[in-house]
Amino acid sequence: MLMKNKLKLVGIACIVLIVVVVVLQNTQIVETKLLFFTVTMPNAALLFGTLIIGFAIGVITAGHIVSRAKRVPPD
Repeated sequence: MLMKNKLKLVGIACIVLIVVVVVLQNTQIVETKLLFFTVTMPNAALLFGTLIIGFAIGVITAGHIVSRAKRVPPD
């Protein structure tokens, strides 16, 4: 059990390190078109925002799947 927790912690630390490196290497300014708006921001902010939105969608989807599995009894 303790080894599993350490392995999970190392995995999370590696993912965080990769995200930080990618974000810090992309600091140039980019223009992004969002429907009718054009937003100028650093590429790092765009990447980080996309990461947060994707993470939130994943958490919401996983929560929905788990709650649905708990409501429906198996056949």
